[in-house]
Amino acid sequence: MVKVNVSGCASFADAAKYQQYVAKAIKAQQVLKAGNGAGNDFLGWRVLPSGTPESLVAACEAVRDDWAGRGVDLVIAVGIGGSYLGAKCVIEALSHNFAKQLRTRKAAEVVFAGNNLSEDYLSELMDLAAERNVACIVISKSGTTTEPAVAFRLIKQYLEQRYGKAEAAARIVAITDAKKGALKTLSTQEGYRSFIVPDNVGGRFSVLTPVGLLPIVAAGFDIRALLKGALEMEKALADEKEDNPAIVYAAMRNLLYAELGKKVEILVNYNPKLTYVAEWWKQLYGESEGKDGKGIFPASVNNTADLHSMGQFIQEGERVMFETVISVDEADRKVVIGTDPENLDGLNFLAGKRVEECNRMAQLGTKLAHIDGGVPQLEVSIPKLDAYNLGSLLYFFEWACGVSAYTLGVNPFNQPGVEAYKKNMFALLEKPGYEEATKAIKQRLAE
Repeated sequence: MVKVNVSGCASFADAAKYQQYVAKAIKAQQVLKAGNGAGNDFLGWRVLPSGTPESLVAACEAVRDDWAGRGVDLVIAVGIGGSYLGAKCVIEALSHNFAKQLRTRKAAEVVFAGNNLSEDYLSELMDLAAERNVACIVISKSGTTTEPAVAFRLIKQYLEQRYGKAEAAARIVAITDAKKGALKTLSTQEGYRSFIVPDNVGGRFSVLTPVGLLPIVAAGFDIRALLKGALEMEKALADEKEDNPAIVYAAMRNLLYAELGKKVEILVNYNPKLTYVAEWWKQLYGESEGKDGKGIFPASVNNTADLHSMGQFIQEGERVMFETVISVDEADRKVVIGTDPENLDGLNFLAGKRVEECNRMAQLGTKLAHIDGGVPQLEVSIPKLDAYNLGSLLYFFEWACGVSAYTLGVNPFNQPGVEAYKKNMFALLEKPGYEEATKAIKQRLAE
């Protein structure tokens, strides 16, 4: 069960004012539950934990098993934004930190493409593919988004040249629109197995659809446990009480933003496996709230490492930020610090203590220092880092995002601003249909 602790904000937030924001968040919760707010045609994610059929889970597992039978040891997942960050964050969080070096994995390794336009990255990806037994998951609702479309064109050609068209088709799975789009047409023509991106689920909320589930299960992780943990949160977050953790989180972060000018939220972790959870979270909140001239800017740090780099700014820089710490109650492994007869490092006072105890004291010491330095701190905690609790955490952040954005007064489910760069890029690349835009932008650059 996810818990939210806002005691680290007590010296900053007036109690009466906080209750006002709780009331606002409860109203936002009611709007989200009723499905009558802005963007309500993109609310399918709310019931994914309870509404995902066994047949879908089994179909994902069947792909995994089929590829295992073909000896596949490398799966390239092609997608961008929400079409890769959800799967990436789960796989990274559940993987052994040194799985690649130990080479003890029984499941395929999942790597990602289509999330950049780096020529070096794609070239080096093909170097890896040449050494491995390869399959591909391509994720795109339209099939024409530039970054994944470029990557998939190259990977498709490689697979067909190496394995032949028929075998390549068995090694490609498309996750796309149910009825239309370039990728849907291609998958029908080539006979690819396909899964549907639900029309009512936006990309940044899609981790519990096949968009996230298929790469995660291909990597060897338990999507049933992930969905079960999310289901727990779906049930827990349904009430409208003021101690609902999503309401607590949404209320406090909106108070800090609107009343105290805290324009930046830093998501903090003390476990490097959570690095990509923060990357996923940044898209979720940045794309959902950053519009209409409003929004809390989402940033992240990885402690204790970043205490030696970003720590100075957080402690004494401009007071525009607050922190949300993801805390894991129980470490998965146990390491005890030993004694050293010479004690040249002066650390014998730590002998007999677990490394995780040092980590926790660093976390507590940092909390006190940052609060003293003018940085409010929220804490979001889970019992341990496994598939079940990770599912709970991801669903919590999704639900709290909807509540928070409605409290802020924006549509959580659109992203009109992301098209601006694409228009310029297409004009500069001289895409057919952009002739006038090409002429105008070239004239602008020449001035």
